[in-house]
Parts: sequence; C-alpha cells; structure tokens
Amino acid sequence: MEKEIQIKRKRRLTKDQWTAIAFLIPSFLLILVFVYGFIGWTGYVSLSNWNTLVPDFSFAGLKNYIFLFHDFRFQADLRNTLFFTVLFIGLVIILGMGIAILIDQKLKGESIFRNIFLFPMALSFIVTGVVWQWLLNPSTGFNHFLSKVGIEPKWYTDTNVLAGFEWGNIEFGLPVAIIAVVIAAVWQMTGFSLAMYLAGLRGIPEELREAARMDGASEFQVYRKVVLPMLLPITVSVIIIMAHISLKIFDLIYAMTGSGANFVTDVPGVYMFETTFRGNYYANGAAIAIIMLLLVAIFIVPYLWNSRKGDQ
Repeated sequence: MEKEIQIKRKRRLTKDQWTAIAFLIPSFLLILVFVYGFIGWTGYVSLSNWNTLVPDFSFAGLKNYIFLFHDFRFQADLRNTLFFTVLFIGLVIILGMGIAILIDQKLKGESIFRNIFLFPMALSFIVTGVVWQWLLNPSTGFNHFLSKVGIEPKWYTDTNVLAGFEWGNIEFGLPVAIIAVVIAAVWQMTGFSLAMYLAGLRGIPEELREAARMDGASEFQVYRKVVLPMLLPITVSVIIIMAHISLKIFDLIYAMTGSGANFVTDVPGVYMFETTFRGNYYANGAAIAIIMLLLVAIFIVPYLWNSRKGDQ
C-alpha cells in the first residue's frame, strides 16, 4: 500500500512541469490548427470539384489527381524536379565537402574564405534568382565573355532535352535549361553544406588521423577510411535538408525563369501557384500541394523515424 502511494506521488507533476505545459499548449494549438488543420483542409479541397471562383465541395474522388498525372505540364514538372534534385544534392555535397576539406588544412585567411562561401546564404532565393537571371541571360552577363571564344549557350532559354525518350506525354531526359537553375541553387546552398562538413571535420579527433598515419595509411586513405565514414551522419542530414528544399522549390525558379518554354524549368510549386491563384482551379492546386507534401514526406519521415529509434 505504501509503495502504491509513493508511486502516485512520483507520478504527480511538479510546478515547473505544469509551467512548461502551460507555455507549450498555445504553440501546440497553433500548430494543430495552422499546420495540420490546413493540411487536412487542403486534402479535403483536393478531393472536391472546386475548380471555379464559386466554391463547390461536392466529392470528386481522385479525379484531380488522375488529371494531373495525365497532364503534360505536371509530367514535365516531375521530370524537372527529379533531375534538379539529383544534380542539386550531388553538387552541394561534393562542393561543400571538398571546400570544407580544403579549408580544414589550416589555411591562412581561413575565416575570409569561410565567409565568402557562407555569404550567399544571407540572400533570399528571390534575390539569387534575379541576379542569376541577368548573369545567365543569353544576350548579357557571362555570354558577353563567352561569345568572344565562340561559345554562346542559351542557358535557361534552351528547350533541348538530353538523352531523351518518350515517357507518357513528354520527352524524358535532362532538360538543358534546368542546369542554369541548378547552378544558381548550388551557388546559394553550398555554404550550408560547407558549414556542416567543416563542423564535422573539426569534431573528428586528430588522434584518429594520426593513428591511421602511423599504421601506414596515406592521406587519401585517411580521408577515405577514417574521415569520410565519420561524416556519414552529416551527409545524410545534408541530403534530407537539400531534398526538402529542392522538392518544394518555388521562389528561385519563379524569379529566375518561370515555367520556361515548353515547361523545361517548371516545377510543381510554380504550377500550383499559377493553377490556384491565377487559374482559380483550387481543387487541382490543392492536389498538387498534397503531392508535393507526399514527395517531401518520402525523405523526411524515414529520417525522423530512424532518428527516433536512435534516440531510444
């Protein structure tokens, strides 16, 4: 009996715990309404017939989703998102890790180099889009210099698709124009990857590297067998964060290229904006938003699940 009383006393919340709960409840309610509530509302609208200015919440089933997956523009959006994501993540990881390794060599003026590469992160994607739109304009920017050696790329105005083959209603392959957008995005986000890898490199004890060198490992082997494996958690984090950015990218592409000729630079975010707020096809726009959410969840949910298991 006494043990039960002691257990009940232990289970009672302290004054500090009640205070913490009181502060958390408003945030919990706001997140519940303005995040999960709006997600639920968007899902509800995506299953309706509301594709005019007049609301129509009659049930349409998966009609809007079926329409999208047969739509030429949305198929092009998925193709563009795939190639943009792969190129963007790959280059951000390679450049961020490479620059971090170079800066970690105790270079003179290290802080100057670090700040130079981190500076683009202080800009918004809108500013980056406008600047790179001018720099990669076929009639201005870099082409002023490239034309002198007989090279005049079309950059984001190019409608060619490399190694393309027919897939659905589109030509599936790498759109040349998307490379220009990748360059701008990589320029802005490499600094984030650099900071992550540099922090990881500084967290690796020097004793581990010295022990590998004493065992006869070359400098290349030290990085391949000691340093890079220890940076794997950072690489996973960078992949998740960059995938989250690339799958829902909107502002950079909207400011830099828009949907592009033949939708070669279009992405679901731009399509959703134009469908919902310019075309007034609210159910179709909501369906695009739900598909974007699911694409992001494919990367985020497994990562959060593994992190939770690791904490336990």
